[in-house]
Amino acid sequence: MKGRYLSLAATGAALSLTAVALTGCAAVSSLTGDNEVTLRVVAADYGDNPQNSSTGYWKDLATGFEKDHPGVKVEVSVYSWSEVDAKVAAMVKAGKAPDIAQIGAYADYAAAGKLYTADELLSVTTEADFLTPLADAGKIRRVQYGMPFVASTRLLFYNEKLLTDAGVIAKDAKSGWQPKSWADLEAAAKKLKTAGVPTPFALPLGREEAQAESMMWMLSGGGGYTDNEEAYAIDSPENVKTFEFLRDKMVGQGLTGSAEPSKTDRQAAFDAFARGEVGMLNGHPTLLKQAAGKGVKFGMVAMPTADGTDHPTMGVADWVMAFKNGHRKESGKFLDYLYEAKNVTAFTNKYDLLPVTTSGYRAVDSSTGGAAPQLKTFLQALPSARLYPVGKKSWAGVSEDVKQNIGKSVQPGGQPAKVLEGIAQAARKADAH
Repeated sequence: MKGRYLSLAATGAALSLTAVALTGCAAVSSLTGDNEVTLRVVAADYGDNPQNSSTGYWKDLATGFEKDHPGVKVEVSVYSWSEVDAKVAAMVKAGKAPDIAQIGAYADYAAAGKLYTADELLSVTTEADFLTPLADAGKIRRVQYGMPFVASTRLLFYNEKLLTDAGVIAKDAKSGWQPKSWADLEAAAKKLKTAGVPTPFALPLGREEAQAESMMWMLSGGGGYTDNEEAYAIDSPENVKTFEFLRDKMVGQGLTGSAEPSKTDRQAAFDAFARGEVGMLNGHPTLLKQAAGKGVKFGMVAMPTADGTDHPTMGVADWVMAFKNGHRKESGKFLDYLYEAKNVTAFTNKYDLLPVTTSGYRAVDSSTGGAAPQLKTFLQALPSARLYPVGKKSWAGVSEDVKQNIGKSVQPGGQPAKVLEGIAQAARKADAH
């Protein structure tokens, strides 16, 4: 992963929501009326319930853009994270790609020659405002196709009351809990289990975001999806040891609760944490508001590592891309509007996510109200976090493979080496084509 400092992938809470079309279904752009252009946009939903769905944001954005750009209509379809990538893939396959898609991966479409470059779309001001590590991660052979949308980093959340009641945190402790190693996690989880906590450590390796949970553990074990030359190394000895630890020490000792990790989605884990049923779990900024809204007093620390020494943390971001549907000019204007500071902060503030622009970064870093102090903990990790291999056109397929199979490695009797080898071999084969 040398030279890439941000891990980028889908963030938002994946809901079991059906698609919500604001003004129509995603399809190929069309001309209507007196040469009026209609831009079709597909976006992901970041809300954790229908009331805070992203639909409202996109509706307001489209309305504002149309007011300033007569003759251009914008139709947006919003899908849950569990289905949006597959929806766009099906549209592209059917020859009905949207004009703009806000999803989890761009490289396969770029490699197929289906996307405009950022240079072809954006004003110089907009393009220059992206945080450099994020802009670089959107490039293939030094040409940018993927435009970052929002970002987040990951931290270990813990329920202060549960850990205090279980004796993990001293009742008079002033500085909270500061675990450094996996041994610290295991010891704390055992105390939580003894105290009757339903899920000492939530391990969501279900379809929703198994690729993210896996990467957090891989990095903390000294591994990752790729080696220093950015070749797939999913079956590395470090990664095998990581999943053996999860199988034997966490799942095997009943420290991940009664739910099977391979069938546990991240949002379900977040919901359980907000109900006070989970002692510890890996989370992103969206969990701040959800947990606080339910009155959960929590702390956040960097993910402990296998041996207690420092390893990179994981950052995530989602992508915007524009398909070659003949409306480059109109798509570019819409994207310039999307990345105006007021529109960036409207979205990141709503979902407690991190901005992808320099202007937005500075705004959060200098703010003091609301969730800003807690968000700064995530923000500080952003420049040095590690990224998914999003520049590989094979990544979307590899990520899907991880979602489907990685949970098998931690089941009782599971074979991490065999599972990881299978994923790795398929990844290398896909990468070679």
